[in-house]
Amino acid sequence: MTIKDATIYSTGQLSSIYEEGEASTMSDWLMEHLTGSKKTDRISQSKKELSPEQEELLVSYLDRLKENEPIQYVLKEAWFCGLRFYVDKHVLIPRPETEELVEWIITGCRFPINELNILDIGSGSGCIPIALKRRLGKADVWSCDVSKDALQVAENNAKNLGVEVNFFQMDFLDPAQREKLPAFDIIVSNPPYITHGERYGMPANVLEYEPAKALFVPDNDPLVFYKAIADFGKGHLKPNGSIYAEINEKLGDMTGELFRQKGFKAELKNDISGKDRMIRAHV
Repeated sequence: MTIKDATIYSTGQLSSIYEEGEASTMSDWLMEHLTGSKKTDRISQSKKELSPEQEELLVSYLDRLKENEPIQYVLKEAWFCGLRFYVDKHVLIPRPETEELVEWIITGCRFPINELNILDIGSGSGCIPIALKRRLGKADVWSCDVSKDALQVAENNAKNLGVEVNFFQMDFLDPAQREKLPAFDIIVSNPPYITHGERYGMPANVLEYEPAKALFVPDNDPLVFYKAIADFGKGHLKPNGSIYAEINEKLGDMTGELFRQKGFKAELKNDISGKDRMIRAHV
């Protein structure tokens, strides 16, 4: 099977369950991963034969993709802020809107970088703290997660990308644990914020594969993590410090009001689609 044949074949296989444009993009991603060549190079090498091992891998990848498994998990990689991250079933797949949160933090930073202390709540793959450390190299970056498996992924990503982040395990919803932490200039989080009632209608590639514990919160307490973050911030946010968080687009006003009731000034920010997806809070 040539590179051209493999590209046509994979696109056709994926078009049975994905829209044409998405199937084509995924096919390109698969072929780049298999061959190690960019699209322009693959065009000039279109008649080059895949090895038997490459053909076998392609078939196995397509079988998994046709079961709605996200391509990031199939290939064990995802891109975030220009960096390649290893991802698996223990962590959420990094999203473009979270990149916007990172950019907002960087552009809004009002502290000398070498004096900056940052806490990320909910490490996951480590994409937020690692991206911040790469951009703010002299900052002291901490990151916590309740999952040992997620922390292992995050620590490996930090090592592979050559940055030092202080990862540690803790249940941030436990007041006794979080009260032991020091004060920070910036507190950032992309916590679970999707209610269980919103599960219906969500795509299968999210529901069946991404870790539910990192996605969902109770219907009767959808802001449980923001309450904990606000309470923590009251005693652990340094003067002129800020809290940044990604939020449920349907609960923007409610989230802003929660922070205001806790004594913060709160500002909502839209993502590139015009949806309330981020909040910044400060005293």
